[in-house]
Formats: sequence, structure tokens, C-alpha cells
Amino acid sequence: MSIARQVEPELPALRRFARLITGSQTSGDAHVVATLEALSVDPNAFPSELPPRQGLYKVFLKLWKSTVRRTSSDRFDLEPKNAAERNLDAITPLARQVFLLRAVEGFSVAEIADILDMPSDAVVEANAQAGREIAQQVATDILIIEDEPIIALDIEALVLELGHGVTGIARTHKEALASVRAQPPGLVLADIHLADGSSGLAAVNEILTSISVPVIFITAYPERLLTGEKPEPAFLVTKPFKADTVRATISQALFFDRRAGSAAAPAVA
Repeated sequence: MSIARQVEPELPALRRFARLITGSQTSGDAHVVATLEALSVDPNAFPSELPPRQGLYKVFLKLWKSTVRRTSSDRFDLEPKNAAERNLDAITPLARQVFLLRAVEGFSVAEIADILDMPSDAVVEANAQAGREIAQQVATDILIIEDEPIIALDIEALVLELGHGVTGIARTHKEALASVRAQPPGLVLADIHLADGSSGLAAVNEILTSISVPVIFITAYPERLLTGEKPEPAFLVTKPFKADTVRATISQALFFDRRAGSAAAPAVA
């Protein structure tokens, strides 16, 4: 099968990635075209040892990095940018690449290491750096809805480590609503089963009738939210969770929150 046929299914995703990495639709699309032209001229430039999707991103990034300095003027900064794109502009180049490959494109650490020709531990550090830089841009106050004290304290420590504040730790539906009335949060981290038998999902849905805020569910019962039968949360972490997963999900939720410091779109209906 020709290289063109192999990579054709990946082009829509690559165009999305290219627009984010370059900072504009015009520039991103131009770099994708340049990548395809380069492969047409020299098919041997395609890393055949990698799966087609990885290979395509590797070629694209190699070409982009070789031209980014001398084509910095092609970023078309007069094009309107949304909050996420403005946030991206403030992230250092390597951390930006790793963050987008991980958070947007869903590549594993090992796959990113192959794409960028760097050790896996360096990928992990670059992703952590992106998280720190994002937190500096979109630091907010977070409400934790969790009835297990030890888990709540662990989550609170992660939140504070990222540079965010905590408006409160709620153990019940009633406590969650009271906390929001006292101090509206910029993000909600919620379990779905609470101490008095009430529902964190119900609490979140009630909260979203009064404020617009991104939500991350942290639950041991993801199957109860991922049914395919009704609107589902955009951000979901499964218990037992890894600290890095929670950190990354918080950064993603805030980074892609359309308000970026003003009015947010809800992450769950």
C-alpha cells in the first residue's frame, strides 16, 4: 500500500494538531500540505518502522521544527484565537508538542518518545512542565466532592501542588451546594457516590444550573457514566487513580475550558 493511502485516514486529525501547534488554521494547513509534498518527493523519509499514524506525526514535526524559526512570521497573529490557542502560545515549544500529542492526540508516552526521538522519562517531564505552565495561566479555585477523607486529602494535595486553590471539600450533595453558594469554584472534582447515599452526579447537575464550570468525575464506577445513552462527562478519572492522571486531567479541563478565566462551558450535562 502506498504511503498516501496509509496516512490518508489520519489527515483530519493531523490538520487539527497542525493548527494548534502552529497557532493558526492557515499556517497549520500549509504545514500539512508541505509534509505531504515532502513525502511525495521522498517516500523514504517516512519511518516505515512505525505505525502510519506515528510516522506521519513524526515527519510533520520534523519538518515543522526545521522551518519554525525562519517562518515565525507565517503565524498570522491577526487571525482570531480562542482561549485554548492563546494558552498554547504561552507554553514552551517542547512541552507544547508533548502536551498536544498526549492530551489531544492520545498517544502514549512510548509513542511520543518515538515521534520526538527522546527518552520516555523526558516525555514525562515535558508533559509535567506543560501542566505546571498551564496551571500558571489558568490557576483557579477547585471544589472537591469526595466522601473518603484520605482520598479527599490526596486530591487536595495534588490540586495545591499544581498551584490551584480549594474552595472546600464536600462529603454530601447538601455540602456541595452550600460550598458553591459560599464560594463558586472554577472547577469541580466529584465522586458519584457520597457519604449519606446521595449522588455526586445529581449534585453536579444541580450546580450546573446556577454556574457554568468544567467538571471532572473521579469514580470507581465509570460504567455508570459511560453508557452511551445520555450526555456523558468530558473528563473522567477511574479509581484507583494515578496522581499523574489527575494532574493531567485537571490541566486539560482548564486548558480547553472555553472561558479560560471567564465564563466556562459545562463539561457534563
